[in-house]
Amino acid sequence: MTNNVDFQKPFEAVKTLMTIQADAISKSVAQQQKTGEALTSFFQTEAEKAKELKSPEDVIQFNVEANKALFELLKAQGEAFTAIATEAREAAMSEVTNLSK
Repeated sequence: MTNNVDFQKPFEAVKTLMTIQADAISKSVAQQQKTGEALTSFFQTEAEKAKELKSPEDVIQFNVEANKALFELLKAQGEAFTAIATEAREAAMSEVTNLSK
């Protein structure tokens, strides 16, 4: 009994999965850079706004608005990272599904 085992398909799948992983890491690093830049810009802008505050009411209003804006910024950044992860997961699952066919 001699069976020829074809390792080409699994090998190609591993290469594809590694490419998907490398792509996800690259996108994640780029997103981290954008996130850092956006946060830096946000805090610089808010620091400038804080210089203009005159009363305790201004401080409270500023604090509420700044926290809302920060929450929205962080939410958007989280969604961007989730999109990267979802894209990588879907690509990997597709590859694994194709391997089993």
